[in-house]
Amino acid sequence: MANYADVPQNIMTAIVDANRTRKDHIADMILKKNPNTVGIYRLTMKTNSDNFRQSAVQGVMKRVIAKGIEVVVYEPTLKEDEFFHSRVVKDLNEFKKISDVIVANRLSDEIDDVMEKVYTRDIFSRD
Repeated sequence: MANYADVPQNIMTAIVDANRTRKDHIADMILKKNPNTVGIYRLTMKTNSDNFRQSAVQGVMKRVIAKGIEVVVYEPTLKEDEFFHSRVVKDLNEFKKISDVIVANRLSDEIDDVMEKVYTRDIFSRD
């Protein structure tokens, strides 16, 4: 909020509150599926991006992990074996097999075969 000092405070507060509510809602929807393992398919918000430092999915991950659910990540651009205390799975087929629910910022042909597991808000399949 400090970056928007010239914007009326109530607008910025409303945006922050709405973002928090949205992450809570998404986490609740995922948890209602009673998964043992939640897979995060890609950390980036936009197709062909490698910037996930401020991705909203991280907030969803935190909420799911706080409920004691294992979270695994499939992100080919990551070289690390762990991201935010979650195992990074390098093999897409293994990722799809072990994930009870797959959270996808953006839909992709790569996960068409497991759409019954996918939770996404990408209803139009576009950025």
